[in-house]
Amino acid sequence: MAHPVKDRALETPRAGETSSGSLARLQAAPWLIVIALLAATAWLAWRAFVYEEEGDPVGSAMLAFERQNALTVFSSRFEVVAESENTRSVLGVPVLQSRQATIVPATVEYRLDLSGMDRGDFAWDAGTQRLTVTLPQLRTTRPNIDEAAARVFTEGAFVTRDAAVALARNNSAQAERKAAAFARNPEVLDLARAAARQAVRQNLAIPLQVAGYENATVIVRFAGEEPPA
Repeated sequence: MAHPVKDRALETPRAGETSSGSLARLQAAPWLIVIALLAATAWLAWRAFVYEEEGDPVGSAMLAFERQNALTVFSSRFEVVAESENTRSVLGVPVLQSRQATIVPATVEYRLDLSGMDRGDFAWDAGTQRLTVTLPQLRTTRPNIDEAAARVFTEGAFVTRDAAVALARNNSAQAERKAAAFARNPEVLDLARAAARQAVRQNLAIPLQVAGYENATVIVRFAGEEPPA
């Protein structure tokens, strides 16, 4: 009779599961190139259909977002460790015990949903030529677990086929839960928000300059944050 597979929570980090700074390979630069191209496309559309000598800075900013609907601003790749045990019994007596540890890469993307933003999320100060943008909170994608690149370590004198399947299934589910938890790590979220602010500033710089506000600055904040002084 098969006993349920048991999770074993790891209390201390293993090799490859240290601090978020050394664990994650954080990839924001490629998205900035894509974002710059999207900003240029939005500017060309604005220039062709909306441009006037004295443009509306808020309207220009909204048009830059309208064409995109959503932005992927940050990507985090890291490794998580999952560990499980399995016991097989005969007549209630445990006879086969096995254990499996898996180190697996995971990738999570951070996205901005721009579809719900309206004029109330943009504040223009004509005196200082400062545009303040309030963004919705970042959303994370479901972790992409790269099981093909996983490193698997199995212990046990004899591991049955059913036990191996149960261990692998449990470790896969456990790895996804741990990856989702890691994606909400405050340090990683701070990096993702910084990348989002930079992406939005890049997105809005060209439309504002073409609208005649060459000295304009863009302040980006997230909903719930204190407004800038």
